[in-house]
Amino acid sequence: MRDVTGKIHASSMGSLDRRSVLGGGLGAGGLALAAASGLSRPARAAADPVAETRYGKVRGTVVDGVHVFKGVRYGADTAPRRFQAPEPPTPWAGIADALAYGASSPQGDTREAVQSEDCLFLNVWTPALTGKRPVMVYFHGGAYNNGSGSSPLYDGTRLARRQDVVVVTVNHRLNAFGYLYLARHGGEAFADSGNAGQLDLVLSLRWVRDNIERFGGDPDSVMVFGQSGGGAKIATLMAMPAAAGLFHRVATMSGQQVTASGPRNAMARTDAFLKQLGIAPDQVDLLRTLPAEQLKAGLKAVDPIAGAGGVYVGPVLDERNLLRHPFYPDAPAQSAAIPMIIGNTHDETRNLIGGGDPSVWDLTWETLPAKLFPAMRVDINPDVVVAEYRRLYPAYSPSDVFFAATTAGRSWRGAVIELEERARQPAGSAPTWAYQFDFRSPRDGGKWGAAHAFDIPLVFDNIAAEGSASGTGPEAQALADRMSAAFAAFARTGRPDHPGMPRWEPFTLGRRAHMVFDVDTRMVEDPRGAERRLFAKVPFVQFGT
Repeated sequence: MRDVTGKIHASSMGSLDRRSVLGGGLGAGGLALAAASGLSRPARAAADPVAETRYGKVRGTVVDGVHVFKGVRYGADTAPRRFQAPEPPTPWAGIADALAYGASSPQGDTREAVQSEDCLFLNVWTPALTGKRPVMVYFHGGAYNNGSGSSPLYDGTRLARRQDVVVVTVNHRLNAFGYLYLARHGGEAFADSGNAGQLDLVLSLRWVRDNIERFGGDPDSVMVFGQSGGGAKIATLMAMPAAAGLFHRVATMSGQQVTASGPRNAMARTDAFLKQLGIAPDQVDLLRTLPAEQLKAGLKAVDPIAGAGGVYVGPVLDERNLLRHPFYPDAPAQSAAIPMIIGNTHDETRNLIGGGDPSVWDLTWETLPAKLFPAMRVDINPDVVVAEYRRLYPAYSPSDVFFAATTAGRSWRGAVIELEERARQPAGSAPTWAYQFDFRSPRDGGKWGAAHAFDIPLVFDNIAAEGSASGTGPEAQALADRMSAAFAAFARTGRPDHPGMPRWEPFTLGRRAHMVFDVDTRMVEDPRGAERRLFAKVPFVQFGT
């Protein structure tokens, strides 16, 4: 594995998995990992597709009739410019291989086998290099801390082939590398540090604008979509002046960003980060050359705002790149003309909380209130919440109430606010469509329900992919057909309607129409309305704010 210097560690030989970088489109000034390590490249066929970007030519491959380019460089190595805005890549001569995924940002997720600050890569799936197809650009989840565009769930082969679209997934800087707010300690050299990861995404969209036509895509029909942290990144981009005009449709899946981190809280977190590393605030320049692994260790500091967990890093209201909160006090006027889908899953926290805390599966009516109080993240009497849920759903167990209330109070709440603010925008603004994902996973006897991220393989039409919880039965595939076609139709026309499902009505404050995706896909007005009204009485505070 490479460290920040680009050297190959002997301990990584023979252990590179499906996310390993074989070529990475490194171009001039960078060696492909395969060449540096002595690993053999896959045999190249004469028919392998070659596309020309503004920076040089890239060679991909063909999978199931789809042209696939992995590890295409859209930005220069960020290590020499740590905490600064990204730069475009240096043009290269010849043809760079784009045969395997590029490195992910340094992070704590060990499933990302190849990590490097040289991480500004994207991946393209296209039915052909000619034509002008709608472009679907996906930003991955993992909050602002982990993940990459290389998950098997995000493989764009089936979506591109079956829906005749171009699919793009993106890697960018995460955690401290992308969002550590150093501007008030370090001056101009660190002015962009709190939003560097967002600026990477802006650069990737500029690459799409300037190059996607050579991959058979239409630069004037670009949809951005993302789940969880990916949706939050998109909501933030909707309020960033640098992103204006770079995308034309938006879909967020269980990912909201109502408010960003304010500079005071962001600086308090930076101070905790620095203290964890033993670095004084007036020595922040040391961070520019600190080894990446040591820098990651600062994230283990206890968050001074939440009082628990690792220190939070995310977009910052820095008055330079982000001049307003994404959806406060209203929806951003900058994006009012962009059609938008906002979705959530019915049981978000069954895996968000239940996946890491076994105790929440064995709650009693006596132990529930104390466990529920901090987990809702809103300041409301838990006894009142429990009583209302028992009235609404008499068959619910204490654990069922816990998951339902934490979903409504913390995970779904941001989506409701964004929907309402979009609906309040002036007449003539683009419409918004809402969905609720109710399809219950068969995994583990159904205990997870319709949990967080379980809609991803349905949208990508990848129900058989590694990590999918949907199962591969006919009902799951039928729902994947509906959801993937709806997202593709939205990318193509700005409306998610297609003949394979009921007409999808836009969200309004009067009707609150949602498409409920399930075995019986249907339109429902104000689903879980009583739960929504229960939590509407208390202010919502975005974690990180």
